[in-house]
Amino acid sequence: MAKNDPYAALRIREFNIFLLLRFALVFGWSMQFIVIEWEVYTLTKDPLYLGLIGLMEIIPAFTMALFAGHIVDQREKRNLLALCIAAFSLISLGLFLLTWDTVVGHWETNTILYCIYALVFFGGFLRSFFGPTIFSLIALLVPKKIYPNAATWSSSTWKAATVLGALFGGFFIGWIGVASTLCIVFVLVALAFVITFQIEKKPILNPNIGESVKESLKVGLKFVFNNKAILGALSLDMIAVLFGGAVALLSVFAQDILHVGPKGFGVLNASISIGSILTMFITTYLPVSKNAGKKLLISIFGFGICIIIFGMSELFWVSVAALFFSGVTDGVSMVIRQTILQLKTPDHMRGRVASVNSMFVGSSNELGAFESGIAAKYLGGAARAVIFGGVMTLLTVVAIGAKNKTLRNLDLTKDIEDHEKED
Repeated sequence: MAKNDPYAALRIREFNIFLLLRFALVFGWSMQFIVIEWEVYTLTKDPLYLGLIGLMEIIPAFTMALFAGHIVDQREKRNLLALCIAAFSLISLGLFLLTWDTVVGHWETNTILYCIYALVFFGGFLRSFFGPTIFSLIALLVPKKIYPNAATWSSSTWKAATVLGALFGGFFIGWIGVASTLCIVFVLVALAFVITFQIEKKPILNPNIGESVKESLKVGLKFVFNNKAILGALSLDMIAVLFGGAVALLSVFAQDILHVGPKGFGVLNASISIGSILTMFITTYLPVSKNAGKKLLISIFGFGICIIIFGMSELFWVSVAALFFSGVTDGVSMVIRQTILQLKTPDHMRGRVASVNSMFVGSSNELGAFESGIAAKYLGGAARAVIFGGVMTLLTVVAIGAKNKTLRNLDLTKDIEDHEKED
């Protein structure tokens, strides 16, 4: 295999199958998120209700994360992923029925909202298992020496699905309506479930099978908090996502500030992911392992600047450009963070480390949605809320960069060389 082969991971059949099922799943998940945000704001015209969507998902996702990581490290990963997808298909089916006039045509608005929030809550429970399972499965599909390449392609596929899901989600709302779009989501999730069984069952690498939950969680948390590179990267990304995420308020910008309708809403969502995926494809040719810490700090600082520009803009093309470049910087930070996690995490602890990652970063998306809704409600509008978030992101980068010398000076080149010797 050629050194620095940008397609190294793609030469492995099961990894390609994994990318296909992940694309189908995330494409559907992304469309579902867009459509539900649009539907809830259409029903209520209140950004606070958008924030409640994030709150309903983060409560179970955050509280269950550590336990989920323990379960993932103790179980076979292929079947666990299939079980999660099967349960998620029930959520997609339920959301479809809740937006179908034939079913809820005479229901009160509050009843529909309560049911939507209940399904979102169940989705948060599943999300606590999805992240650790997928993170652990990737490491079982490819040799250690190409972990960075696999992480890049996996993240790129995730972003590609996100961009297309966001784009088509917005367009489909205008073309075929909310209910029909959610029906497509259900079909995609069912397809992902079928594809999962094209991957063979994998061995369980944990030498401590049967370890008590208490001891397992203690060991996992101790590892993360003692590793300054991992802890610094997770903390940095968590605060950036928490305060710098404008996605939760894009429906407000599309309808009330930029006045661009559902298609413009889809473009705004898609522009973020377009920037990210282009950047991640580039990093398959230009690895970010050298001086990774400094690159991570610079990328998230640039992300904060872009978010501030978006919050200040009242022109559609400026807003799209700002979101595009926020995606570019976010793409760099995502690849670096995933590479750090893959290279620095032992095989038998991947589920627990990924669960902590989901608590730090994954859950901060939903908590960020709640924060954005609250900020928009009490700071005088969505624009001020987004600007505030961007400023907080900049302050966070400066603070963590100054205090965490290990992260600031992090270079992953030696880690990659060590894994090449192992293989």
